Amino acid sequence: MFGFLNIYKPAGMTSHDVVAVLRKITKIKQIGHTGTLDPFAQGVLPVCIGKATRLIEYLDDDKEYLATVQFGSATTTFDTEGEKIFSSDKKITENDILKELKNFEGEIEQFPPIYSAIKVKGKKLYEYARKGEEVEIQPRKVFIERIELKSFDENSQQAQILIKCSKGTYIRSIANDLGKKLNVGGHLIKLIRTQAGKFRIENAVQLDEIDVEKNLINPIEMLDLPIINVNNEDLEKIKNGIEIKTQKQNLLSFVLLVYNNNKICAIGQVEKDKIKLKKVFL
Repeated sequence: MFGFLNIYKPAGMTSHDVVAVLRKITKIKQIGHTGTLDPFAQGVLPVCIGKATRLIEYLDDDKEYLATVQFGSATTTFDTEGEKIFSSDKKITENDILKELKNFEGEIEQFPPIYSAIKVKGKKLYEYARKGEEVEIQPRKVFIERIELKSFDENSQQAQILIKCSKGTYIRSIANDLGKKLNVGGHLIKLIRTQAGKFRIENAVQLDEIDVEKNLINPIEMLDLPIINVNNEDLEKIKNGIEIKTQKQNLLSFVLLVYNNNKICAIGQVEKDKIKLKKVFL
């Protein structure tokens, strides 16, 4: 098998759990996901099957989430799984949220949660947190392409916020920081990943309903790379790891080499009039 799956990860499972289930179903060990979702979160989890795992680095890595934020309290983990460390009886309005959301657009710096897998001095942050050890956390630059308030219930003080962002963005941190700016505290109570690159939630398949062969996606559909169809002579060269010639000298860097119109044989890199092979899948 060679391709991608668009899995809807349920809340309560780790991304690794999903891979383990698929390995059991397919009897294939070479399976990997393209971006971890916390067990607490649900939604789109792209999974690569077989040699398609070698294509992960060429996939778009922008993400989109629908986050439900509870205002009026903050927690140690920035979500429902942590201990409450702050609370406020102050009520905020929809306009209050809209004003502050503007500060989260574009390139921002954010501090990752102490309960996260980022490594500092060789240890994961959550390892420091569990032992009660102090550690200096450095801010990280991320890019928020779009942040939009979808709904707000003033009685419950819960807001649904759509966030389109770069890889590495912590939505929990946005919930916590937004609560701080509003002086009421805030934490994440639900998180759905609605998009990862070209993988969208409306096309995601539930794990307990998966038919791997039927739901397998041809990587050509999900990769934003120029496509060059190769003839039989070039195909033989590619099989033997030999670079091929091209007339398309204006192409940008990496290209997808395809045979029989829809089968990937290699990833190549254009250099003048030649394509040097980077990865071969035959």
